[in-house]
Amino acid sequence: MLELSISTPTREALVDITALVEEAVVAAIPQEKGEVFRGLVHIYVPHTTAAVTVNEGADPAVARDITDTFARLVPYDGGYRHREGNADAHVKATLVGSHTAVPLEGGHLKLGTWQSVYFAEFDGPRRRRIWLDLVASALDERTA
Repeated sequence: MLELSISTPTREALVDITALVEEAVVAAIPQEKGEVFRGLVHIYVPHTTAAVTVNEGADPAVARDITDTFARLVPYDGGYRHREGNADAHVKATLVGSHTAVPLEGGHLKLGTWQSVYFAEFDGPRRRRIWLDLVASALDERTA
């Protein structure tokens, strides 16, 4: 398992981690298997007030729309029972999810044309961890 670390800039932000994940994946795959490696990278966030998702990366307005929508749907002061000041962050992280998987082909992330991988921060700014696990395709003996 690989561990990445990022510092988030604000209390709530979608941070594009596509390049960070890609760099870690490429470095982890043995050079002789890189061109033929197929499988998945499982991306997991071990925090209860942060999440990970895949969404459009071409237009930065999309990330802002997402955070603005969460602010309306799950307000900071929503009368929560959890009184530590970050109850909304727990709810938002639950809605987005703590993990995702991205296909790998030729040793690289295989995302759609407009897709990026985002770390969703809901209780920052903080230093955060991201865990990656590479899973080779069982259908292709060249990657095993």
